[in-house]
Amino acid sequence: MENETLMEVSPATSAVEQPETPLQLPSSNTDDSGVSQEFRTPEELVAKGIVPVKRQYLRPPPSRPSSNNNNNNSTVGVQNDDAAEAKSVPILKDKKSKRQIKRERRQELKSPLHLCPVVAKSGKVSACPYNDKCRFSHDVEAFKAEKPADIEGSCPFLVYEGPCPYGLACRFAGTHRDDASAPTENLPGKSSELNFFNKDTQKLLWKNKMKFPKAEATLKLLGLKGNPKDKKLADKRENGQVVPKEPAMDTKTDRKEVANNSISPSISPEDDVDENNLADDTRPLKKAKSSVDEICSSQVSSGSSAQGGVLDSNCDVNTSEPTADVMTDSDKSLKLHPREKKLIDFRDKLYLAPLTTVGNLPFRRVCKVLGADVTCGEMAMCTNLLQGHASEWALLRRHSSENLFGVQICGAYPDTVTKTVELLEQECSVDFIDINMGCPIDVVVNKGAGSALLTKPTRMKSVVEAASSAVGTPVTIKVRTAYFEGKNRIDSLIADMGSWGATVVTIHGRSRQQRYSKLADWDYVYQCVRKAPKSLQVLGNGDVFSYLDWNKHKTECPELSTCMIARGALVKPWIFTEIKEQRHWDITSGERLDILKDYARFGLQHWGSDSKGVETTRHFLLEWLSYTCRYVPVGLLDVIPQRINWRPPSYFGRDDLETLMASDSAADWVRISEMLLGKVPSGYSFAPKHKSNAYDRAENG
Repeated sequence: MENETLMEVSPATSAVEQPETPLQLPSSNTDDSGVSQEFRTPEELVAKGIVPVKRQYLRPPPSRPSSNNNNNNSTVGVQNDDAAEAKSVPILKDKKSKRQIKRERRQELKSPLHLCPVVAKSGKVSACPYNDKCRFSHDVEAFKAEKPADIEGSCPFLVYEGPCPYGLACRFAGTHRDDASAPTENLPGKSSELNFFNKDTQKLLWKNKMKFPKAEATLKLLGLKGNPKDKKLADKRENGQVVPKEPAMDTKTDRKEVANNSISPSISPEDDVDENNLADDTRPLKKAKSSVDEICSSQVSSGSSAQGGVLDSNCDVNTSEPTADVMTDSDKSLKLHPREKKLIDFRDKLYLAPLTTVGNLPFRRVCKVLGADVTCGEMAMCTNLLQGHASEWALLRRHSSENLFGVQICGAYPDTVTKTVELLEQECSVDFIDINMGCPIDVVVNKGAGSALLTKPTRMKSVVEAASSAVGTPVTIKVRTAYFEGKNRIDSLIADMGSWGATVVTIHGRSRQQRYSKLADWDYVYQCVRKAPKSLQVLGNGDVFSYLDWNKHKTECPELSTCMIARGALVKPWIFTEIKEQRHWDITSGERLDILKDYARFGLQHWGSDSKGVETTRHFLLEWLSYTCRYVPVGLLDVIPQRINWRPPSYFGRDDLETLMASDSAADWVRISEMLLGKVPSGYSFAPKHKSNAYDRAENG
């Protein structure tokens, strides 16, 4: 471990390195062993995995009620004073049926607070084409009477030309210009976003009528079969039998509602009436021309048109009028070689990893401002994309500032992954498609996807080979070192991955069994990098938390293309600035608050400035704050830099805001959100979604 006794500070922060009045030493600040931390040396604290904070900043740990659960203060509910003092008693509620939930949702939409979006934009009831049949309220006066007070600040859409798309429903309506309620066809602020879900495509997916000529031809060419369950479902549908629906594999069910675009409320989960059609083996395959044109067409050199050719079993093209450019060699194959694809040079680029829940579009915009070069969307499940789930397609949204952008998908079978990549290439603007083969989540692994593929090398090869052969977009893969610690490790496959068709492989230096316990095994990552062919770019991932970590990995293994940054960016997104400027940024609380303000503004532009958009932005802001509280400012450290596996003690900041940002209490995170997004609604509660797990249960090894 590298330690530095000197630190670089920005000019704006050098004057506040120490508080004006020295703080009193706390009477006690003990670690797990019961020994007072103030009497431990920095070296002893580091050995215990505790952040070595300077003594004058230490504070006693906040008292925790013994009745709290394992999350301590990570769950908060906003109640009145009497209710807060009363002892919480769990209330058992009867489970509601789907029909009852759907009925309650429709009734809720008719409440005055759910004003019709068209009426809200125009200010006129007559503007809604559905009139009395509209599922939203048209009572403008009742809406104004019950609408929450406006939030301080200006409307996030004022920076764009044209009126605010939320009109009367905007929580910043008082700052609108005179034409703010005028009707408009275009949505200001949304023009800078790409990859909106086409409703016609969604309907085809719902009805299982979407055609996948490239995928079908590729699977047939490679002799691959799809999921046998899907074949049985297709046969039953062909025979007219009724097929019961199976639950979709969705790892984001708790955020399905908030992930939807609040401007387009017409797409909702209850509208998905045919969501179990994952694969349709009865789809007809196009013959001759389409097989050549669709699989091999645009990737051949200019002038090598093969239209009208016939594709035989070896993917050779026979034409009645041979083209000289195509037939110069004895090898007449038009099958695209993996190295002929569009290549992306990831070397030395700062790559923001795909991050579930927190790695949304507003967060990626923040990281782009702070220096990230490559961004990737949150992991999306192939089955849900093929079923037309709007919440899953929302994960593929791209901002115009993301000049090098990819999406990450996860699937268990070659057919579902191949059809998904074809669909993404057709419907979305992406620079690369990443296939996740390292996700350790149980619900994913139990379906045979994610880390489960590490135990099935043959299927791994089939998935990558089929996906990369079907599209011209570069296909990358992300893996862990192994499934079980020390067994079937990835180094035995790394030499072959380039021939499968992958252009980039990212190796997370932990096994699935390990989850996030212990530090990443970078020595093993280096070993894999050196075994990989020179044509295959290999990226490392795990525990990059400072520019020194970055420099160390690049120095010890020059063959390493770059490092993917994940949790380090969650805790301190300015890590990209630190790496580019090669310094430890002693960022002030005011500068950190400015970053949060940017996130809130980006979130309102993405999810909306109405009440639903504000609360969606707040929810994801709180999820992010559950990570940022782990950061300890550079000026407070006895040992620099902070390591990602060190536990921060309770400490005072150099000002009240810095102390507030250091709190691990969700109640304090809510207070920060109220500084940016106004007061929370009555009865509001929040519990962070993610927890880093150590070794899992016995059945996982």
